[in-house]
Amino acid sequence: MSATLAIDLGTGSCRAIIFDTDGNQLAAGQREWRHASLPGFPGSQVFDTRANWALICECIREAVAASGVGPGGIAAVSSASMREGIVLYDRDGAEIWACPNVDSRAVAEAGLLVSRGDARRIFDTGGDWVSITSPARLLWITAHDPEVRRRVAHVTMLSDWVLARLSGEFVTDPSCGSSSGMFDLAARTWSREIIELCEFPVDVFPPVRECGTVIGTVTPEASRQTGLSPSTLVVVGGADTQMGLLGIGVTDPGRVTIVGGSFWQTTVVVDRPLVDPQARLRTLCHVVPNRWMVEGIGFYCGITMRWYRDAFCELEKLQARERGVDPYVVMEEAAAAIPPGANGVLGIFSNFMDAKRWVHASPSFLQFNVDDPARSNRVAAIRAIEESAAYVARGHLGIIEDLVGQTVSGVVFTGGSAKGTLWPRILADTLGVPVSIPMVKESTALGAAICAGVGAGLFPSIEVQARRVVRIERTVEPDPAAHEAYRGLFERWSAVYARQLELSEAGLLQPLWRAAGT
Repeated sequence: MSATLAIDLGTGSCRAIIFDTDGNQLAAGQREWRHASLPGFPGSQVFDTRANWALICECIREAVAASGVGPGGIAAVSSASMREGIVLYDRDGAEIWACPNVDSRAVAEAGLLVSRGDARRIFDTGGDWVSITSPARLLWITAHDPEVRRRVAHVTMLSDWVLARLSGEFVTDPSCGSSSGMFDLAARTWSREIIELCEFPVDVFPPVRECGTVIGTVTPEASRQTGLSPSTLVVVGGADTQMGLLGIGVTDPGRVTIVGGSFWQTTVVVDRPLVDPQARLRTLCHVVPNRWMVEGIGFYCGITMRWYRDAFCELEKLQARERGVDPYVVMEEAAAAIPPGANGVLGIFSNFMDAKRWVHASPSFLQFNVDDPARSNRVAAIRAIEESAAYVARGHLGIIEDLVGQTVSGVVFTGGSAKGTLWPRILADTLGVPVSIPMVKESTALGAAICAGVGAGLFPSIEVQARRVVRIERTVEPDPAAHEAYRGLFERWSAVYARQLELSEAGLLQPLWRAAGT
């Protein structure tokens, strides 16, 4: 029993990935999912626990079957998930309410917390604004669903929900728990003061356990559903971004990383609970004790590329099937022939993060040249999407440098967006620093697998194992000419974005997304 299983719940998909003790990926199963809105409640998104658990079970069975190790070869399982999403349960442990990370229905409640000054107090203590965190959501439940409020006996984060499904135990960890907005960052546990602001009993919140702690074994029911052995240990995991940092060995203060998945997180590790006084970026606990992480979030960067693939790239998908490669490979090959600036096409999608007032312009492409279809076309739009994500990362990097008082000399780029060749190149040229790509792109899952291995006694500690398995595949150096071009392109894109945002703010266009309370 030397393999470990990681279950990773992203905004756009779920994955089950099996690793050996050297950090090599043995097999994986993946399913895409979407989160429906609740009729009558704008901004709402529902996490369907029943349907999504079925997808997770499919992923697990697929990965186990493909790995060749069999259920008996998996020593332990752990989890990672999108942050902020929560699940509520009744006294029997049945789920009665759940939402993913970007649910933003609690507009009035977030506004109330802002108006009475509680939002700022929560931010100073917990490191995140009330837009998509639990305080406003719990107040919304009290106001709009009193029956659920009456029945609540347990509250967990989404990564905790997976562990509860597997083991029957309710716990959280500091990394994902702190994304609730209800933590005391310095103490790395629940804040009684914030819980009382939400008018919820303290005892519905689970005990906090550090990542890598064993909480039980797979229950007979979960064994039947997933095909895992009942002797498989269930181990505390954590938040997807922090797990991604662990999976590439980024645990020391000062290290800067861009985790490119459904969202892009530009992060720096710090050795104290450093909170941005301007409430632009947010701060969460790292998976390692006595470490924290400051991050800026590029909203929907990976999901935007998935949307474009499915909406406009049937030709590339057909070519990919004929060649036996991922459609993104074909898309990037075509876009690589387009020069910096995407032949004038601008992609307007994610905005720079401003936690206290986070709103995005209406998603759009600008400045097609109808007299030049050979250069101004849907292939140029692919590059424009990738450039827009890089511009957001550059904006966040500037805030991080200002906040921590250091000049960044290089970044690590991991996650699904790092699998290709064009996006890392655009990122290096935009940032003007070397961009290092780890061998393992599924670093979030690897981080969870490391935690599982520590719980099973396969590794001495999560930090030691992370340093042991990290390997850099390649480093992309910035091209000086391209970087100089991107300096001006970034400034122009930023100015255009601000003007485009005005149209959404005036109510003329629908924003990509608007946080509650903005």
